[in-house]
Amino acid sequence: MALPLRPKRSLNGPPISYDAELERVEIELLLEGVFRHYGFDFRSYAYASIRRRLWKRIEAEALSSISELQAVVLHDPSAMERLLLDLSVSVTAMFRDPGFYQVFRNEVVPLLRTYPFIRIWHAGCSTGEEVYSTAIVLQEEGLLDRTRVYATDINDAVLQQAKAGIFPLNRMQEYTENYIRAGGKRSFSEYYTAKYDGAIFSPSLTQNVVFSQHNLVTDRSFSEFNVIFCRNVLIYFDRDLQNRVHSLFYDSLAMFGVLALGSKESLRFSQYEPCYEKLDPREKLYRKVR
Repeated sequence: MALPLRPKRSLNGPPISYDAELERVEIELLLEGVFRHYGFDFRSYAYASIRRRLWKRIEAEALSSISELQAVVLHDPSAMERLLLDLSVSVTAMFRDPGFYQVFRNEVVPLLRTYPFIRIWHAGCSTGEEVYSTAIVLQEEGLLDRTRVYATDINDAVLQQAKAGIFPLNRMQEYTENYIRAGGKRSFSEYYTAKYDGAIFSPSLTQNVVFSQHNLVTDRSFSEFNVIFCRNVLIYFDRDLQNRVHSLFYDSLAMFGVLALGSKESLRFSQYEPCYEKLDPREKLYRKVR
């Protein structure tokens, strides 16, 4: 007996004949179900990004529709964990955008020296590459011992990777080049030990780091910070959700605290734009002044 043919589909996309309006309804129902059953709220994420990632997961699970994915995810927590990895995935690297770290070292570090104790929040830290990059800068500038860093993400699996501090050895050449371009003051290899195919970073870099789950969509502020990093996260949110997160950051920043956004993100057109001065508009560093 011949097996039925699976409908043709584009790469990580729906079958060619899939009804667009029905697809949107299915996606809305799936996201509502995920929120009500698991508490993860992706309902205000950018639609195109969510749609692409859902179809990627459908393909990986050998399913054929959003509704099939919904049934699997709601009844199988392990399937939800796999979907969460897809929905919260981010592109990251150590000392990514080296110019940003140069400006941070030259413009922000002198401000931090004026504080007896420093609190920094890495929101949406993913697997932690930026957390370790910041820790290296602070250690080289003699500030790490009096800094508490909070590294948060919605996804506990990537937080555990970040906490372990083990990164692919084959990326160390790229990271070394980034570090040098970012104004690094030592040999980058001093910060890690190579073992098998991994680079294990020194535990001293995270002795003052707290890794914890936090949902930018639903959770509130939990402290007052001198610096908040949230780079290349807001681009996945719709305008309303971006405004809500900006409100969270504003409430969480101490007066004259610094907000660091990603290269494609901005405070422009935000209701909080008048509350900040531009430390460096190109590298998206802003200082709270009111």
